[in-house]
Amino acid sequence: MEATLGTVIIYARDMQKSAAFYSNNFGFRTSGQVVEGLIELESSSGGAAILIHQASKGIKLGQVGVKLSFHVPDVEAFKKSAAMQGLKFGATHQANGYSYANAKDPDKNSVSISSRAYRVGKP
Repeated sequence: MEATLGTVIIYARDMQKSAAFYSNNFGFRTSGQVVEGLIELESSSGGAAILIHQASKGIKLGQVGVKLSFHVPDVEAFKKSAAMQGLKFGATHQANGYSYANAKDPDKNSVSISSRAYRVGKP
């Protein structure tokens, strides 16, 4: 049996701030309204959606158990554009025919941008 990843749920201390982060920096569409306890963000490119959920006081945020990786054709160009909006990525790393860089969202969750999906001659 196969399943398709359709939604990533992110727990956040400030739901509106997190929704704005993913909307402003990665092009997700959202009304920003809390419906059934969630803020829904849709991918403008047809990828998985994000649901922002209010984190309870007991949830420890910012661990590296999950990292969101966004596919971009040009890591350096994306980094430059993101920096103009205040999002700073770390160093660009080179791998097998692609590059990637890492940052953190407002709740210290790991996010990355990667050109892996666009590499030529995938192994």
